[in-house]
Amino acid sequence: MMSGYARRALSCRNLFMFRSSALHGFDATHIIRSTTNTQMFDNDRVLSVPATNFIIESRRSFAKGRRSKDEAGVSTIEVPPNVGPNIKASAVSQMEAAMAALSAELSKLRTGRASPGMLDHIIVETGGIKMPLNRIAVVSVIDSKTLSVNPYDPETLKQLENAIVSSPLGLNPKADGERLIAVIPPLTKEHMQAMTKLVAKSCEDARQSIRRARQKAMDAIKKLYSSLPKDDIKRLEKEVDDLTKKFIKSAEDTCKAKEKEISQG
Repeated sequence: MMSGYARRALSCRNLFMFRSSALHGFDATHIIRSTTNTQMFDNDRVLSVPATNFIIESRRSFAKGRRSKDEAGVSTIEVPPNVGPNIKASAVSQMEAAMAALSAELSKLRTGRASPGMLDHIIVETGGIKMPLNRIAVVSVIDSKTLSVNPYDPETLKQLENAIVSSPLGLNPKADGERLIAVIPPLTKEHMQAMTKLVAKSCEDARQSIRRARQKAMDAIKKLYSSLPKDDIKRLEKEVDDLTKKFIKSAEDTCKAKEKEISQG
């Protein structure tokens, strides 16, 4: 029993010596040897610990459990000041992507008016490689009813013609020297109805994508309930809602303009 007391006393003394020497700038890495009774300790047992490392590790362990406190002494979680703008920026990026996808889909629909983008989605196979038409030719508008297709390589003229004829646009281009001339035929009533349905579907897809972006933003805001003031949370939610309404209105206006273009044949 006395052996246990002596061991604990020596351990405490060594610990005190390590901490004191580190605080006062002394080198405590010297070796401490036990000269007590051999029944308690081995004569050759050596204890060597750099005191500075001991202090550093102790402070690190303490810092891991540290939390900031407000004036009332209540523990709080510090939130980066830009977390709100980041949430909004992410939502805006996703909503803009939805609008870009909508514009791309609407550009594929043929109306009675010539548009250079209406051929962009056509895939042309040349030299065993499939590429979008706008990669191998320049499409321009001659007038409201006529398109000009100018290939970078005149050797691909026939492949361009076949690809346009095979597309669902209902165009029948004719060769004119080293270019193709495509006349836009008037829309039939059935074609107008089919195009209008496709516009409505594209508009609904865009709305759903915008709403998904809103929901992701709201889910991110919910995670801040315990760390941001209630007023800041409400303001952030309102800003996301305003963005959602703005982008949905933009999508609906774009689709209405396309429907009007179709109806005018």
